[in-house]
Amino acid sequence: MAMNPTLMHTIATIHRGLYKLTGGSIGANLGGRPMLLLTTTGRRSGKKRATPLQYLRDGENMVVVASNGGNKNHPAWLYNVQANPEATAQAGKKVKKVRAETANEEERARLWPLLLEAYHGYQDYEDETERTIQVVVLTPTA
Repeated sequence: MAMNPTLMHTIATIHRGLYKLTGGSIGANLGGRPMLLLTTTGRRSGKKRATPLQYLRDGENMVVVASNGGNKNHPAWLYNVQANPEATAQAGKKVKKVRAETANEEERARLWPLLLEAYHGYQDYEDETERTIQVVVLTPTA
């Protein structure tokens, strides 16, 4: 069952606040899973938007999933990085400039099983929705 969008928003707001308030000391790990703050530029507003996301390391890159809790629409942050791929990712206390790109079919085929190993719920989310859940690779730029 898809996550309730209002509940997801509330949880993300609290998580983001704790992450920022503590400089990544609280929120960088949630239930044993590594979490980052992805800060994108709003495609319409131009405002900076930070979203807490679980991630997977892939060499120097970090990989995130645009699951949106299995809801029918892609998350706003995905639309933001499609419009402007330059973003920042904070993993714990480290903040890096990154370029966010949606994985192509070959990359997704390689990464998806690794992501499911880290969190099997992604498959449940994909089963809940008619859209293909996008995998996004964050490549450090500096």
